[in-house]
Amino acid sequence: MLTLREKHQRHQFTVTVELDPPKSASPLKTQKEAVQLIEWADAVNIADCPMAKLRMSPIALAHIIQMDYHLETIFHLTCRDRNLIGLQAELLGASALGVHNILTLTGDPPSVGDHPGAKPVFETDSTGLIEIARTLNSGRDMAGNDLDQATQFYIGTTGNPAADDLDAELRRLEGKKKAGAQFVQTQPVYDLRRAEEYLRGTKELELPVLFGVLPLKSHKMALYMHEKVPGIVIPPAMQHAMAEGRRETGLAIAAELTRGLMDLGAAGVHLLPINDVPAVEAICQKAGLPKKQ
Repeated sequence: MLTLREKHQRHQFTVTVELDPPKSASPLKTQKEAVQLIEWADAVNIADCPMAKLRMSPIALAHIIQMDYHLETIFHLTCRDRNLIGLQAELLGASALGVHNILTLTGDPPSVGDHPGAKPVFETDSTGLIEIARTLNSGRDMAGNDLDQATQFYIGTTGNPAADDLDAELRRLEGKKKAGAQFVQTQPVYDLRRAEEYLRGTKELELPVLFGVLPLKSHKMALYMHEKVPGIVIPPAMQHAMAEGRRETGLAIAAELTRGLMDLGAAGVHLLPINDVPAVEAICQKAGLPKKQ
């Protein structure tokens, strides 16, 4: 079976799906979600205490899902909770568990989460974390000491096709590429023209780009995301369509975006179902994507 890295090297269109770990000592909730994705996802992302809210370790959960369902995973790692030693230790442990795809993130501050009194670390940022993973891949630690065995991480980073200053956004991405980033997963995109412009801007970087696709559930959700969420721009036509429909309309829009991104030459889509995992199958079917297994 080809890995996510190998599929990108062969320019295969890939589907990744983001899942939140449970606030529990049991992985059952996420296991039930993952099993629904075996036929449709090339890999699932496991978030790292998203919005600074306590959740199960993404590395442990990613390992469980890979072992139980042979479904590749991408674990998130943030700089919020760990210093330089801790980040390297987590990465070595992930490698030992066979979890080799990582999405590098700076992370939300504890003040926005459910433990607002927790002390943040932020000894480095996402670009620094990329460099850490690249250095471990080279067989050394950040102090220049040799490792007994190097890691083999496929290093992911984030992007924002709807950034107000796209040139600045692309310069940041170029810096991340120089640090060692190997693929990109973006924030949700609703305008194919912006996606096309982003792809043109990233062409020379030769980074596989998986565009975020978040299915809209209601007109209220569309308005909120357009007006309140930085980096999200929803065209008026889509807002109007959601005013006339609900979940099914949102799924149809998501499928149309997926088909459009495939036609543009994107490396894939990163679906964010937000507690509606059955939406993934519906979107893939409407977009005409084949089953994975």
